[in-house]
Formats: sequence, structure tokens, C-alpha cells
Amino acid sequence: MSYNGSGTFAINTTGQPVVTGTVISSTAFNALTADLATGLSTAITKDGQTATTARIPFAAGISSTLVTDSSSVSTGSIITAGGIGVAKAAYIGTTLTVTGSSTFTGAIAVDSVTDSSSTTTGSIQTDGGLGVAKAAYIGTTLNVAGLASFTATSAVLLAKGTTAQQPAGVAGYLRFNTDTTQFEGYNGTAWSSVGGAAISNDTTTATNVYPLFASATTGTALTVYTGNAKLLYKPSTGEFTSSVLTASNGIVVNSKTVATSYTIASGYSGTSAGPITIASGQTVTVASGSRWVVL
Repeated sequence: MSYNGSGTFAINTTGQPVVTGTVISSTAFNALTADLATGLSTAITKDGQTATTARIPFAAGISSTLVTDSSSVSTGSIITAGGIGVAKAAYIGTTLTVTGSSTFTGAIAVDSVTDSSSTTTGSIQTDGGLGVAKAAYIGTTLNVAGLASFTATSAVLLAKGTTAQQPAGVAGYLRFNTDTTQFEGYNGTAWSSVGGAAISNDTTTATNVYPLFASATTGTALTVYTGNAKLLYKPSTGEFTSSVLTASNGIVVNSKTVATSYTIASGYSGTSAGPITIASGQTVTVASGSRWVVL
């Protein structure tokens, strides 16, 4: 007596089947009960007394009415000491807790659309680090509460666009302006050049400013100097003020035409190499006590 390989228990003990009107011998009866015992011993008991010795195929699936949540490898509705292989989709109704590493050979899709504003919010949360071997794409804002470290030897690609595409300013923003071909940052009030100063064609400032001098004639100027009060420039008049004017080539050159009206202020005098012509409609005013000498 045995299972026929398809799950059918066949009664084929000697003396079976019993014929009507014959005596059932103790030998035949004991053999029958022994075979029944052997057959029942290979069955799965509902109270969990036996363990299967081979994989059990479930053609219609497994249903468990036990609703115990699993908090460890020894709790829950289904417990296994080994791994689980799932050929089709798996659905977890609540929380999936993994105490070891998880390896996904395909993609992971998360339906939650919750934004993350901290380490405890968002669709995916981890108490540890995150290692990504390939490119990562962030659809909106990437918030980094700590230090952002870029260890590659290549470069960091910043956001770029035209002046018209500048976003609403937030202090600390950094981008590359494709119109000016300069890096620019938002200082809380306006966008301004980063790594250099914006150049302005100033003809209205009536106070003295300091001309700038570079520490190099090519490449990158590591230091920029000013003449302090020793050399001043007034954009509104074009005047240079210097403690001492030295012509290293021995020649001081002036135009022979006064094209714009000018006033030699009190306390100052002027010289010109003539002849000098004052343009039509223009004047030269010499303050009392001052002199204009035309050589």
C-alpha cells in the first residue's frame, strides 16, 4: 500500500480487497493496518506534528486565516527557516521589515507621492546610508542637511540657463548664466556674478572711486589692488587724481582742443601745451587765485 505519485493512496496489501464470505486472517488485517499507519505517517498533520520531507506544490495557493503580524523570523502567519522564491508579483498589505540586505535585480516602483522634508518623511526612509552605483535622478528638490561631498575627479554640473530663465531668487542659489557665460549667485536681493565683479559703464558717479590693478597680465589674477587715496577716479568728469604723475617715457600728452567745458577749481592750476582751441559753445573757467598756463 502506498501513494501512487499523484497523491492517490492505493490499497494493494496482500489479502486485499476482501472477498465476501471469506475469513479475514490476522496476517492480512495486520498488514492492512500497518500500511494504513505508514500512509498516515507520510501525511501532513494539521496540528503541526510532522514536517514535510519534500516541496509541496499548491495548485490553488495557500490561504491563512491567522492575522498575526510578523515582527521577527519566528512570528507571523507563515514562518520558514529558509528563503522564499516568488515567481510572480508579491503584495504586502502593511509594513515589510527586512533586517538584512535586500537585493533587487529589477526596478523598484513606489506609488507614494509624499515629499521628504526630513530623514523621517517621504516615500522611502532609511536609518543608514544609501549607496547608488549608477546615475540618480531627483525630479524636484534635493535637500542635504549635512555636508555634500563630491569625490569624483571630473566636475559638478550646475543648473544653467539664460537671464530670462533665472528662477525666483532665494539667497544661496547658484547657477551658470548662458547669456553672460558667467557663474552667478543670488545674494538675497539680486543675481550677481560669482568669482568676479560685474562691469558697469559708469559716467554718473560724482564721488571718487578707486581704480583697480591686477597682479598678473595673463591667466588668473590672484590679487586685485587699489591705489587707495594715492590714485582716484571720478566717473562723472573723467578726472584722475594722483599724488605724483610720472611720465616714464618723458612725454605728457594733451589734446589741442578743449572739447568739453571745464572749471579749474580754487586751489588748483592747470597747464596745456598749445596752441589750444576751445570748441564752440565750450568754456574754460579759472577760479579766483588759480591759473591756466598755455605753453
